[in-house]
Amino acid sequence: GGCRCSTNTFYLHVTRACTCAGRSNASDDMCGILAVLGARDDSPTMRQRVLILSTRLRHRGPDWSGIHQHKNMFLAHERLAIVDPASGHQPLYNETKEIVVAVNGEIYNHMELREKLKEKHTFATNSDCEVISHLYEEYGEEMPGMLDGMFSFVVLDTRTNEYLVARDHMGITSLYIGWGKDGSVWVASEMKALHEDCENFIHFPPGHFFSSKTKTFTRFYNPKWVADSEADPPSFPDGKLDLKVLRDAFETSVKKRLMSDVPFGVLLSGGLDSSLVASVASRYIEKNRWGTLHSFCIGMEGSPDLKAGQEVADFLGTIHHELHFTLQEGIDAIPDVIYHTETYDVTTIRASTPMFLMARKIKAAGIKMVLSGEGSDEVFGGYLYFHKAPNKEEFHSETCRKLKMLHMYDCLRANKATSAWGLEARVPFLDKDFLDVAMNVDPKEKMINLEEKPDGKWPRIEKWMIRKAFDTPEKPYLPDWVLWRQKEQFSDGVGYSWIDGIKDFVGTQVTDSMLENAQHAFPHNPPQTKEAYFYRQLFEKFFPQHAALSTVPGGPSVACSTPAAALWDASWAGKEDPSGRAAGAHEQGYHKSVAEIANEAAAAALAVEEEGTPAKKAKV
Repeated sequence: GGCRCSTNTFYLHVTRACTCAGRSNASDDMCGILAVLGARDDSPTMRQRVLILSTRLRHRGPDWSGIHQHKNMFLAHERLAIVDPASGHQPLYNETKEIVVAVNGEIYNHMELREKLKEKHTFATNSDCEVISHLYEEYGEEMPGMLDGMFSFVVLDTRTNEYLVARDHMGITSLYIGWGKDGSVWVASEMKALHEDCENFIHFPPGHFFSSKTKTFTRFYNPKWVADSEADPPSFPDGKLDLKVLRDAFETSVKKRLMSDVPFGVLLSGGLDSSLVASVASRYIEKNRWGTLHSFCIGMEGSPDLKAGQEVADFLGTIHHELHFTLQEGIDAIPDVIYHTETYDVTTIRASTPMFLMARKIKAAGIKMVLSGEGSDEVFGGYLYFHKAPNKEEFHSETCRKLKMLHMYDCLRANKATSAWGLEARVPFLDKDFLDVAMNVDPKEKMINLEEKPDGKWPRIEKWMIRKAFDTPEKPYLPDWVLWRQKEQFSDGVGYSWIDGIKDFVGTQVTDSMLENAQHAFPHNPPQTKEAYFYRQLFEKFFPQHAALSTVPGGPSVACSTPAAALWDASWAGKEDPSGRAAGAHEQGYHKSVAEIANEAAAAALAVEEEGTPAKKAKV
């Protein structure tokens, strides 16, 4: 047991950070998988075709490759080893090698599941994912619902030639399913591995499994908040807000994601979400004496994120790495970003580009895994347009809509923009247990009301309840000027000149007449702006099939809203833009009181610091 990291083996600029979470007997893989099931051709030529297609996923798993063929069933795998890199090569098997598993992801409760299985089963590897084969033997299709983690997998039972495909509850790991002309079923981590060989393909729905027995999708993740939101009529949560329960649930979520035998870090933009992740991780790492957490931030010169990220890093005492990019570097990367993220959604591409550039530099520094803050805005209604929600019921309905679509937006971005360079991103805000707590609180606690100060100090701004849960002055997680900082979308926070610069550039590439005829050039989901037109052109060069176009949702959006929420304010009509600034919520009047309070807190803290008391940097 204990840490298997070699002493003093990892130095990065300042000091070594032991990155093992003290969890022995674990082997996590963030990888690429490709399965061709029931192909008419089982010849060596077909096997070679599968191997060639699998190389298109090698960026996701550059450490090792594997393939298993059973008659006309093919399972290929590209592995990125995160924990115990020496074992756990895939595909994985049961004791008799009759059950074959190709899996991408991490199973956080694997130790508990091993305990449950140990009397009947012998484990051949330390892989957390090996529990899948044994659970399938014991529980069959009940197995996916027993897993706590982020995963996509294919289980092949060679005794019957039956198979089971499943994807985690929120679609944190990417997965597509397609159907060939010969009746075969194709499954791949990314669209680029199957789009040329399938007549039709779609996003594999999160929280579902697909069984060869029924040839249908079955939902295995159906918590109360999902079931209630889809009832007719829908019902709404009325749970009492308990700040300690909420804080404890989030801390537990972060801790379970610190399971790694390779160097890891945290993405730290200085916004609320990434700062909370960094704060909790930093406390836990120091408590266990694992070393010092590495944090990473990217932005254009003078961007809000760079300044805020450094302030938070100073406060937490992380080893901080500030990464810069220019407008030209960002523009030059856009074709690669679209190829890797497999989308033409404007918001996703804007935010993916700096993340894509940052991931490359992080991986070059020797880091293989990072924690990230995706999901918080969907859970708590953090996007600035939520201040226009007409009532708590519509507020909650929008959070549910946003969460159910995350696999096509922020989860897609976080997974693919990092996996493009063999880097894995983990997202604590989307933990199953944490979602059960946060999504069952009465949504009145999430509503935005600047006239109300529930604690007598802080106005009820966006994400008030998670801010307040970590507002512990006696041992602060974050300074007030960060804890109560206004929301910035990542694409805005890296520098407002980034978005403005893109718009100026695409204005030289797309003419007015091209945009006027967009509905004829692109009859499906026609682009509404020159920026969207430019992205669409690039996307169709890589993925020209109609099925590929259909994997990207459309409809009007203001500041990342769903089409339904875009109707909340009549003044938004015709002003559709995914930037947070589009909702008008960045205007001084909206957050004036919050800014004043934050400035007063910062001034007071600075005054104390100047008197000789260390107020800005807390030992955690």
